[in-house]
Amino acid sequence: MVKFRFEFRTYQRRFRQPLKTHHGAWTVREGIFVRLEDEAGRVGFGEIAPLAWFGSESIEETIAFCQTAPTSIDSDWIQNIPLPACQFGFESATRSLLPLPRLNYSALLSDVQNWTELYQQGYRTFKLKIAIASIETEIATLESLLNQLPKDIALRLDANMGLNESETHQWLEFCERYNIEFIEQPMQINQFETMLKLSQQYQTSIALDESVSSLAQLRDCFDQGWRGIFVIKPAIAGFPSHLKQFCQQHQIDTVFSTVFETAIGRRMGLQLAAELSSRAVGYGTAHWFEDLNSGNFEALWNSLSIN
Repeated sequence: MVKFRFEFRTYQRRFRQPLKTHHGAWTVREGIFVRLEDEAGRVGFGEIAPLAWFGSESIEETIAFCQTAPTSIDSDWIQNIPLPACQFGFESATRSLLPLPRLNYSALLSDVQNWTELYQQGYRTFKLKIAIASIETEIATLESLLNQLPKDIALRLDANMGLNESETHQWLEFCERYNIEFIEQPMQINQFETMLKLSQQYQTSIALDESVSSLAQLRDCFDQGWRGIFVIKPAIAGFPSHLKQFCQQHQIDTVFSTVFETAIGRRMGLQLAAELSSRAVGYGTAHWFEDLNSGNFEALWNSLSIN
């Protein structure tokens, strides 16, 4: 059995501007880099990027877990990790030497004015947060944006569970008139039956996000009859191998998406997306940060202080 020497370092990266969602404003992304070195001297990097308000463990729990972990581990030890973001971080470190695939990206807009720069960079799918201001204001703003966008752009809307049933109807009726790829998680997790009914009533797709943050939730929603889009955040979903097995077994419609991890965590998500999805990936977020965007993992690791 392969043995690894384990090290970790924590990081904090500040958003260029606060990310505003229905949950509030997010200013700093905290996480952990995992470094595994096998007996042949090969090094793999992984990232633990928890999102407690999305259902994963907290950053405090991940730090405590890493602090108490042995410095010499093996694959059996990794497979017994109980925390989903940690499961992802450790297992992806064992696979981080695989080549990075080429994919189409969806860019998260910070406001409706910055689409032109991103368009010039090659993005053809954009995502916009809604359920932050009044629905009348947001629909008027979006209509103005849609009148500016070229015809080759697809647009996604993300409500982060911020709409009630009436507002969801209103948004879906609006979207029927435009090229909206889907509305992401319009309602609360406990309103699954209503979202299922609405997904069958309108042509505009609804995508589940917060409802499927873990593999267990993903299985549950599938078992309850969801055959629409699943937005999967691999970094908090658990072991990548288990996630891949489920997606392949059931041939579900997926969008792989970020939790604002660095390039280290993003690599594993992109590898899964290349194998399992044909939709643009939701990893177009590098422009939200000034640091830790390098694809040189050794350099990223060395840029952090030792714990």
